[in-house]
Order: sequence, then C-alpha cells, then structure tokens
Amino acid sequence: MWNEPRPPGAPRRVWRDHALIGLLAPAAVLEGVLRPELPWQVVALTIALLPTLWWRRSHPLWVVVAGFGATLVARLVLGDDPDSYTGVFLLILPYSLSRWGSGREILAGAAVVLVNVALSMAGPADLAGAFAVVSMALLAGLAVRFRARLRQRERDQVKLLERERLARDLHDTVAHHVSAMAIRAQAGLARAGKDPGAAVEALKVIEAEASRALAEMRTMVRVLRQPADLDPARGVADLAELQRGSGVPVEVEIRGDVGNLQPSTGAAIFRLAQESVTNARRHARHATRIRVVVAACGDAIRLEVTDDGEATAPGATGYGLLGMAERATLLGGTCEAGPNPGRGWTVTAVLPRTA
Repeated sequence: MWNEPRPPGAPRRVWRDHALIGLLAPAAVLEGVLRPELPWQVVALTIALLPTLWWRRSHPLWVVVAGFGATLVARLVLGDDPDSYTGVFLLILPYSLSRWGSGREILAGAAVVLVNVALSMAGPADLAGAFAVVSMALLAGLAVRFRARLRQRERDQVKLLERERLARDLHDTVAHHVSAMAIRAQAGLARAGKDPGAAVEALKVIEAEASRALAEMRTMVRVLRQPADLDPARGVADLAELQRGSGVPVEVEIRGDVGNLQPSTGAAIFRLAQESVTNARRHARHATRIRVVVAACGDAIRLEVTDDGEATAPGATGYGLLGMAERATLLGGTCEAGPNPGRGWTVTAVLPRTA
C-alpha cells in the first residue's frame, strides 16, 4: 500500500460534481431554515466545503484534510452543537481518497479521518458507529479501485490474445504465400541462364501467389473493420489448394467423416496443414513429396503432415511451430513436430471435433 501509485485516467470534473453541488447548496440552506437549533456557522461551513467535491479526484488528500480538519476545528470551537445532515456528503471524500489517491495519500488521509472521528465522538457506541461508517466509505473506494484494475487487466489480456491471434493468422496466410514466391523466384533465377522460359513460369507462379496473399489480406482487413461480417473460414475442404503451390508436390488424403466440423476446428486444420507444407518446402532438402492426411478418430480429428526430405532445424527466429502449438492448444488439442526415425519430418496435430 505504501508504494501504491495513483490510478491512471482520473477525471478532473464531470457533470455529476456540478449537479451534486447544485443540489447540496440549496439543501443546506433549507436545512438551516427548517432547523432553528442549527447554528448558522454550521450551515455556512457546510456550504463552504461543497467546492471540495470539484477537486476530490485531482487532490484527494488535500480535500480530506480540508473537509475533516475544518469540521473538527468547528466542533472544538462551537462545542457540541448539532451537526448538519447535509454534511453527510463529506463521506464522499474518503471514498474518493481510496479510489483515486496513492497509497501514501490513502494512509495519511485515513489517519486524518480516524483522528477526526476519535476526537468528535463522545461515547463508545457513537465512536464505534462512526468508525464503521467511515471505514465503509474507505473500503468502498478500495473495492471500486481494485475492480477497475481487474477489468483493465482483463482488457489488456484480451488485447494480448487478439494480437497473438492476428500474428498467427498473418504468419499462416501472408507468410505462406510470400515463402512460396521467394522459393519460386530463387528457382527461376537459378534456371534463367539455361532456360529463359523458367523465369516467365516463375513470374506466373509469383503473380498467382501474390493475388492469393492480397485476397487473404483483404479478407482479414474486412473482418477487422467489420467484425460482424465474418467470411467463411478455410476448412478441410480447402486442403486441395495446398497442391497448387510450387515446389515439392503435395498429396492430400482425407479419411473418415470430417464433415460438420466447427469453423474454428476446420480453420485450424487448414492453417496447421498450410504451415506444415510451407515449412517442408522451405526446410526439407531433397524432398520428393509431402503427404497430408486428415483422419476422423471418434471425437477427434487427426492431422499428419510428413515429408521425405533431409530435416533441418527450424530457424531460431521462426514463429511457425510456436504458432501451430498455440493454435492447437487454444482449441483443446495438441500439436507436435519432429524428425522421423529414418528420414523426413512429421507434424502431428489432434484436435477435438467440438473444440
């Protein structure tokens, strides 16, 4: 508590402050008229302390010192004269102190409030009741303060998860097509000297991949700008598109009933297979084929992507395998990748049918 900072975003003055002062001022005057036994000094002090509500968020400690210090001095000077009912608004000040003050301000202000109560109350019953009331005001401010902090942490967590999801989607879509373009460009450059037609063929493939990447980017931007206008996600039926890319040929096999999958499960199967094929084409040297098998296993869907190339360790800065594992985990499944005993690399993912 001693090192607790002030909460961010405290409003200085809002319309509620002006409305509250506008209601309390005539109420204090009316109380002075209806209660002849109430000294006019008490009414004047109540009205004079109303402006503290304007600065209760920006200077919470000083308004508590001013409000409760002035009432204590007035009680010591005037004696045991009756209190103003309108003066109950002063309980807003300790609430604002614990809601918007720093830890040190809260401790200092609470001490001022409790000293005021201890010196103002006559009997033990009144003292206990007054302590309970001011303690409830302080605790209410703390409760609202930490609830607001919890909500802010939840919002930050949601933003973080959304950023991770966007990072995975960007990696699994744009990076896939860009990798295909880079591989085809390198192949075209290597063969351009002996076969000029290879450069033209490479440019055609690059153009096709660029068109697909642009289309998927537009889809993502449209979904981000209009969340309610969600396009149908990629699914198992779109796995045949992986056979169109350049490089190592891809075989796709689907076993069992993989229909009626949830969109999230179908999209995850497609993205995991897409990323696995991209990694195989990029890292599997001398590979002759890539095999993609999707099989229904009861309440789960199993994806297996294998190649027969010479496996190489993924780059230290790559996020492909990490994103694949995160995508599977978020749906309650698993994703593992590693070299085969003899030759090649295998990616295995198991996702629940109802993720």
